[in-house]
Amino acid sequence: MARATPPEPPAEELPRVVLWRWRRNPLRRRTDLAQAWIGAVLLLTVLAAIPVAMFLVGDTAYRHHMETARHQAATRHHTPAVLVHDAPRHPEPGSDEAKQTRYPASVRFTDPHGHTRTAKADVEPALPAGSAIRVWVDNDGKITDPPMTTTQVRNRAMGSALVAAMAVPLLGAAAYGYAHRRLERHNLARWDAAWADVAQRWTTSR
Repeated sequence: MARATPPEPPAEELPRVVLWRWRRNPLRRRTDLAQAWIGAVLLLTVLAAIPVAMFLVGDTAYRHHMETARHQAATRHHTPAVLVHDAPRHPEPGSDEAKQTRYPASVRFTDPHGHTRTAKADVEPALPAGSAIRVWVDNDGKITDPPMTTTQVRNRAMGSALVAAMAVPLLGAAAYGYAHRRLERHNLARWDAAWADVAQRWTTSR
């Protein structure tokens, strides 16, 4: 025969542990109330600081990367080049992966100073020697990546803003943890002092 489950106590009789530091009770210490206020202030500060940090960091990152993109556009040149050797073949010709895959191959090109150079560049698979391609070259005649696009600049700025949004709560949690440790040390110091006083009374009374 199954045992009857005792009825649950009414909600008002359940232990009220939520926000206990704010409730008056004989066991609450001043440090408990201080910790509650510190937590509340830090929570409000974090909530207010997240959008501000995202805007400031994102805007700064956007300006930085946009300036970098302008510099790259001014110092990088889309130069014609010729494939020196056959490019490697992809194991699955015509597949979507083959269309996106690039293999390093030797190419010959003329740098901005008019010097003929040979270097490695990423090319489409199965290109025969002598194929004409275009490569990005910097002012020093080295093959490099193309300048950042506006989309890349925006994505990097958004990434920096998201990092800032995650960093603010972490800093708030670190500040709360530091305050908690300091208050706990204060409580332990007071407890040690009170215990020493009680222990001395017990010792002298014997």
